Amino acid sequence: MTYFPNVPQVKFEGRQSTNPLAFKFYNPDEVVLGKTMREHLRFAVAYWHAFTGSGADPFGSGTAIRGWDRYSGMDLAKARVEACFELLQILDVDYFCFHDRDIAPEGDTLQETNRNLDEIVALIKENMKSSGKKLLWNTANMFSHPRFTHGAATTSNADVFAYAAAQVKKALEHGKELGGENYVFWGGREGYETLLNTDMKLELDNLARFLHMAVDYAKEIGFDAQFLIEPKPKEPSKHQYDFDAATTLSFLRQYDLLPHFKLNIEANHATLAGHTFEHELHVSRINGALGSIDANQGDMLLGWDTDEFPTDLYSTTLAMHEILLNEGGIGRGGVNFDAKVRRGSFEPIDLVYAHIAGMDAFARGLQVAAKLIEDRVFAKVLDERYASFKSGIGADIVAGKANFRTLEAYALQNKEIQNASGRLELIKSTINQYLINV
Repeated sequence: MTYFPNVPQVKFEGRQSTNPLAFKFYNPDEVVLGKTMREHLRFAVAYWHAFTGSGADPFGSGTAIRGWDRYSGMDLAKARVEACFELLQILDVDYFCFHDRDIAPEGDTLQETNRNLDEIVALIKENMKSSGKKLLWNTANMFSHPRFTHGAATTSNADVFAYAAAQVKKALEHGKELGGENYVFWGGREGYETLLNTDMKLELDNLARFLHMAVDYAKEIGFDAQFLIEPKPKEPSKHQYDFDAATTLSFLRQYDLLPHFKLNIEANHATLAGHTFEHELHVSRINGALGSIDANQGDMLLGWDTDEFPTDLYSTTLAMHEILLNEGGIGRGGVNFDAKVRRGSFEPIDLVYAHIAGMDAFARGLQVAAKLIEDRVFAKVLDERYASFKSGIGADIVAGKANFRTLEAYALQNKEIQNASGRLELIKSTINQYLINV
């Protein structure tokens, strides 16, 4: 290994292992509810955090020590490809994800930028062929460059809209070339700061036009990837149009885009929207739109997107419970570690430790969630709590047989109303028992 010297491939050793370079819960061959952990979880490494992130924050420069950073320009881009496939091999992870600007530098013109991308995509393709690794999804970075200061598809400048379309056209072509199983639209600056200078209707209409163009072009070139939209409420815009799952689904329905898109749900984005991760997964699932997830967690004491590696077993268990209940599980999506090591964790080995922690957390969540489903723990709770809708007047309501007249006649019988306890504390205690004992 060039960039991770003396780091062996990480193997499963079980929960009693004290080896920091071993999985304690993630056994890729372990069968859970009829599928292996590898098939359930479909782990992916995020190119932007693992290979381009420097550890910089608003108050300090980067701290990360990375062997590839001794290069620059296209040589740096090529070294990052090598580092990516080294880490995938070490972790025995099948997938990776990237933004176009992660993998190759921008040139002075769009033509030069595209040539840079073509060269690196060809190198990635070679490495994919020799290693068997796959592209979970790619996307276009339309938020970093100053041209996107007012947005991309929702910009106030038609020239920027055209540039963004050309950028996504190229990204779709590269996704097809690399066999990408999904393509993500993340509206980094698709939002606004104030309504005082914003034509919201025009911006939303233009965003819909842009997405329809993308759908049409993907069909034209035969790129059959699953299209995903990733909700986020704020950062960098104050108000983003894809605020949360419900808002995004409403937009997709309004503009006849729902048949073409599912959602990529990120844990930290959920908390920024004032929701739990499982809430956003649940909303997506019951609307038939859960496509993939970005696995991370936020710091509840901080109000921004900290993108920490996921280690909260309670959260990963409830997340996996939603995914297991989803038709087809995670389907064509996966568990992408859109997460970064802390600024103080600056050595290359910390990237390995961090991914082990996240993979074990989701593997444990999968085990516990599967047992909760097998024992019908939540199913029994719901059956008991909503039992009144299974017979009598409740069954009439659900069947659509009731109306205000029949319901009033029922209420006028003046039967004593008796509510049952929700027993939330007991439910949480039960989850804790499963976390400890499974």
